[in-house]
Amino acid sequence: MLATDKDEMSGNTQTEKFKDALRSDSQSYGVTLTNEAVEQLAKYYELLGRWNARVHLVAPCSAQEFAGRHVLESLMALKHLPEASTVAEVGAGAGLPIIPCLIARPDLRAILIEAAQKKAVFLREALAHIEASARASVINERFEAVPTPAVEVVTCRAIERFEEMLRNLLQWAPSGSTLLLFGAQRLEKKIESLGFSSTKELMPNSQGRFLYVVKKTG
Repeated sequence: MLATDKDEMSGNTQTEKFKDALRSDSQSYGVTLTNEAVEQLAKYYELLGRWNARVHLVAPCSAQEFAGRHVLESLMALKHLPEASTVAEVGAGAGLPIIPCLIARPDLRAILIEAAQKKAVFLREALAHIEASARASVINERFEAVPTPAVEVVTCRAIERFEEMLRNLLQWAPSGSTLLLFGAQRLEKKIESLGFSSTKELMPNSQGRFLYVVKKTG
């Protein structure tokens, strides 16, 4: 699993800790999860743990940290996703934030864009594992090589050289879309320097991680 404890705990125990953290901490993130969603998120967590040993998807962390920093922070995007909307995730990597959002909201559809082939293979397996393949597809390309899709929302959490690529990302996003960008405090000035305004939300239990909401007007 993803835990770093020297006294290696069983996968089952880690999964239970992950589910307990989701249930106990979700309210502080403004998130409501059904029992079915918790079980599906646990399946995703276990699959990612098995893959992480051979394909670096996320840094090693405890089950509780993964629940909070990765899953519940991802789910803070939900309130910005219109009903039955389609989302393009750029630099999808481990599938954060979009896979937790797809689990929590069966009305959503998504396009996951990931340049690394091994990560794209993981994403396809993860979508199948959570029974979301009919609602989401994976494109194994750099986003600049992909025609701008007709989506309402673009998400980006962990793209390589994020701040350097931001200009290209803002140009690539469709007119009228909302961009949900996960980043540090300094990202705000970068967004402003490119002629865009944003609102930001500080992540619970964090002093420096934010969700930035950018509207790209026509």
